[in-house]
Amino acid sequence: MESQDIKPLDPKDEQLIENKNLSLFEALIPIIILVALLAFNVRYAFGDDALSGSNQFLLLIGAAIAAIIGFRNKVSYQAMMEDVSKNVKSTSSAIIILLLVGALSGTWLLSGIIPTMVYYGLQILHPTIFLPACVVICSVISIATGSSWTTSATVGIALIGIGSTLGMPIGMVAGAVISGAYFGDKLSPLSDTTNLAPAMAGTDLFTHIRYMTLTTVPTLALSLVIFVILGLTQTTSGVNNNEATLMAIKETFTISPWLFLVPVVVILLIIKKTEPLIALLIGTLLGGIFALLFQPDLVAKIGGSTSLDFMSGYKGVMNAITVQTNFESSNEMLQELFSAKGMQGMLGTIWLILCAMVFGGVMEAIGALTKITEALLKLFHTVFGLFASTVASCLALNLTASDQYLAIVVPGKMFAKAYEDKGLAPENLSRTLEDSGTVTSVLVPWNTCGAYHSGVLGVSTLSYAPYAFFNIISPFMTLLFAAFNIKIKQLTSK
Repeated sequence: MESQDIKPLDPKDEQLIENKNLSLFEALIPIIILVALLAFNVRYAFGDDALSGSNQFLLLIGAAIAAIIGFRNKVSYQAMMEDVSKNVKSTSSAIIILLLVGALSGTWLLSGIIPTMVYYGLQILHPTIFLPACVVICSVISIATGSSWTTSATVGIALIGIGSTLGMPIGMVAGAVISGAYFGDKLSPLSDTTNLAPAMAGTDLFTHIRYMTLTTVPTLALSLVIFVILGLTQTTSGVNNNEATLMAIKETFTISPWLFLVPVVVILLIIKKTEPLIALLIGTLLGGIFALLFQPDLVAKIGGSTSLDFMSGYKGVMNAITVQTNFESSNEMLQELFSAKGMQGMLGTIWLILCAMVFGGVMEAIGALTKITEALLKLFHTVFGLFASTVASCLALNLTASDQYLAIVVPGKMFAKAYEDKGLAPENLSRTLEDSGTVTSVLVPWNTCGAYHSGVLGVSTLSYAPYAFFNIISPFMTLLFAAFNIKIKQLTSK
């Protein structure tokens, strides 16, 4: 997943909860009802506004239904709340990161860092190559940092701004950003999930990474081909107004290559294994300092004054960090780009994560997650069936537990013996866990990953999901390799 972003519980301490009183049908009832309610909510009631609060409440309704089933099967209220508490605690780092990302985006806008990235990006990235360029840029940054979260929070935000200015479909741009970010996240030795998957399967890190390239590189290549075709077929409204757009950016902000120092420092800190919380805080503070140096008039205006002094400077930077800030522009296309929501803008995403963790915690406590995984394990008896049931289990857990780590830990523990019994090397399991568990989490709106990237990029999960081709193709690629017995490594007998 997101190297160092959310610290998972030690897999050795993670106990799978079994409940022999619970039937498979009972385990599925909360999921069926929740999916039906969410589908109605998004399709007929609120549309994209469903994430403003109604989806969050439906997750609590799903948790309540699961709790009722738990009570019927002799699971205590205290046991459920303990698992909910454990789940919520595991997201504490992610919640603070979200707040800091909101703060960082505010100071990076006020300082002119994001407008500067957009300004130079518009001159370099032609619309026909923009989408594949997004994939490549985000792949490189994510491999270097080991974090799709950091990639979205830095270059991802800038690429969304450039794409919006060019008139590209914003969901398509976000799909390209996420495709590249998760390619690097999967293959980087700095990534948490890249370390967690082989630990659960019983292989070593670099064997796992080498084996993953067999499915991951073709998936990226296919994704790039699709994005190249999409780029060639797009007719953008922003191309003809490029000069006017550049002029409008310079009218509002002081543009300077020196502003690139701040994102470079943040990326270097992550590469040097600095904790993301520290790196993001430093990036936020540097953004505030650079705002005072490069955009003094804007800081004073946001601080409620006509000239910069200590008080207006303090209030201007603090407003950028904490609440929504907007800058007027003569170009209507830039109005959304010249707006940041600060820490306040991340509260909806945090709310979603907390409610998802309540649902996942109750489902875990009543034994529903283990029951569903066991059923999938028994469903198939062939080698291909084993791979298919692993993929299905990872997808199911991303949908139900709303947590990417559980989508790796639970199937990893449940399926390790089955792979060994089939004579398959453990890296087959570790690769399948990543090809299905790691990459699909971002496609689920109420999963921590889906909620995070949607909140940071400002694009709804349902808008970018159809274009996150790398994430969509990855599980199918691993099944294709299994179906045709391509590079399926067998256990070597001692």
